[in-house]
Amino acid sequence: MMITPVFLWTDILLGVLLVFLSIYVFHVWHTPPLRQRWQQILRRPIGAVSLLVLLTYLLVAVLDSMHFRTSLAAAEHSREVHYSVEVLSVLDVILTSLRNAQERTYSAPFATHAYVRETLLVAGVQQRIYPRLKYGGAHLDDPAQDRGADLKTRLGLLLVKGVVFSAAFILLLASWMSARGSNSLTGVLSMMIRGKGLYPWRSLALALLVFFMLLFMITDLSSLYHILGTDKVGQDVLYQTIKSVRTGLVIGTLTTLVMLPFAIILGAMAGYFRGWIDDLIQYLYTTLNSVPGVLLIAASVLMLQIYMDKNPEAFETMAERADMRLLFLCLILGITSWTGLCRMLRGEVLKLREMEYIQAARCFGVSHVRIILRHILPNVMHIILITVVLDFSGLVLAEAVLSYIGIGVDPTTFSWGNMINSARLEMAREPVVWWSLMAAFISMFVLVLSANLFADVVRDAFDPRTMMSGGDR
Repeated sequence: MMITPVFLWTDILLGVLLVFLSIYVFHVWHTPPLRQRWQQILRRPIGAVSLLVLLTYLLVAVLDSMHFRTSLAAAEHSREVHYSVEVLSVLDVILTSLRNAQERTYSAPFATHAYVRETLLVAGVQQRIYPRLKYGGAHLDDPAQDRGADLKTRLGLLLVKGVVFSAAFILLLASWMSARGSNSLTGVLSMMIRGKGLYPWRSLALALLVFFMLLFMITDLSSLYHILGTDKVGQDVLYQTIKSVRTGLVIGTLTTLVMLPFAIILGAMAGYFRGWIDDLIQYLYTTLNSVPGVLLIAASVLMLQIYMDKNPEAFETMAERADMRLLFLCLILGITSWTGLCRMLRGEVLKLREMEYIQAARCFGVSHVRIILRHILPNVMHIILITVVLDFSGLVLAEAVLSYIGIGVDPTTFSWGNMINSARLEMAREPVVWWSLMAAFISMFVLVLSANLFADVVRDAFDPRTMMSGGDR
């Protein structure tokens, strides 16, 4: 089978963002003051654990951003290769068992039978029964007797495997640290167990244990049970939840990428030049703030929908069509979200331009552009960094709200907002189908909570006022 890569716009932009992130990491590594501040973040248990959670989400999003199409079976006596219209990702390949394990309709988490009764012919007699699932618990001969013991045994094995793999990872890390330093391997391990040293080793070990247990639960247990149940069409909810990670991260990161140039350039110009430039920029963001954002987003999304309906030939696959709507939503959110950061930067630059070293630079004839790039921007980077991390969680929640009211991402796109939107009717039926809403809520909650906690630690490390008042807690 042959494959051909597919480069969606959001894949390309996410790749560009990762390149910039790698350049920033390289810059931090070779800049001692910056490296010291990031080490300060990693030395706090909240900072280290929340960063590990965010990197896990990022890894899932990257794997789901490597798209390709597979070739179809060639016709007889034909050498021409045709490719399927279905666009898959590397994550889809990893989760093949979850993707293909489709039931008829609803099933509860870890269930072996359907959630609703069906009329079936049993021994020649029509009966209303709960039919066996095709995949969930199919390995059990007698689900009523064997399911409890089977789950206990497999969860116990997952705990043992999680402990073994996290211990092996810590051992490898300790060996590497021992080889780089003067301490022996035993000394490094003793330091980690006693919670000594610069970094929160015990918190990281606990986080790694949870990470490996979830990983083995997805790779091992999900092939035998539907861990989070199935939805109305029988699709695994765990698969939908994992696939929704990419949409949340794309909305949060690419919107920031769109927002930053507007906020930084206009905020710096308004604060530095003052006068009519300041007045014009203030009028601009005051007017934009007066427009109801939801109405602006709804109008823009509907206009794009009309364009896509009239030009179906512009999109070769459904994935490209859905990706265009996702990209457009990022652009609209970015254009309407830069005003807050712009206002903060304007106020900070107004203070900085009166500092003595800025006035001295102007007296020596240094150009305005050079003063802004060399003396203004480095002194407001902590505000930009803190605001970006704080806005990220707000943008993830915004996607869920917009998809819930029908003006978010394409309905065919996996997203937490679409899961919540489809779950609202399920919450009103009897019996209640609660697991889709719960899965979307927990996934979004963990991501937003990690981002908020990480933002707090970043603020403590980079905010000069917090540092002067003893922010190294």
